[in-house]
Amino acid sequence: MSTGLSPKLPLTKDPQDGYALNKDYIDLVKQNLKMLLLTAPGERIMEPDFGIGLRNYLFENNTNSTYSEIETRIREQVNFYMPFIEVQQVDFGSPQSDNTLTIAMGFRIIPFDLLASMEISVETN
Repeated sequence: MSTGLSPKLPLTKDPQDGYALNKDYIDLVKQNLKMLLLTAPGERIMEPDFGIGLRNYLFENNTNSTYSEIETRIREQVNFYMPFIEVQQVDFGSPQSDNTLTIAMGFRIIPFDLLASMEISVETN
């Protein structure tokens, strides 16, 4: 029998578990945080305020005020929907193209006192 905390998204077949699973809390939190960052407000059923919608910022001006707005939105959403995480830093990478947004985040999983980081890039298709 397989043991894990949740299925990894996107779903993929795994010969051992049937479907690939998140087996530690850091991977699980990173997956949930990624969903929070990429979900556009209004996209999630019954939760109209859930999400940051990073793709909505792709065509905004590449300025410090835009970055400040994104960081504020990230901190507010994480505090509300994932209060077990403490965001310690949010850094914006230099864009590889005009329509790319790269964010590196450092955070702490409070109940386990685990430090982790993740990077996510969003670009037009």
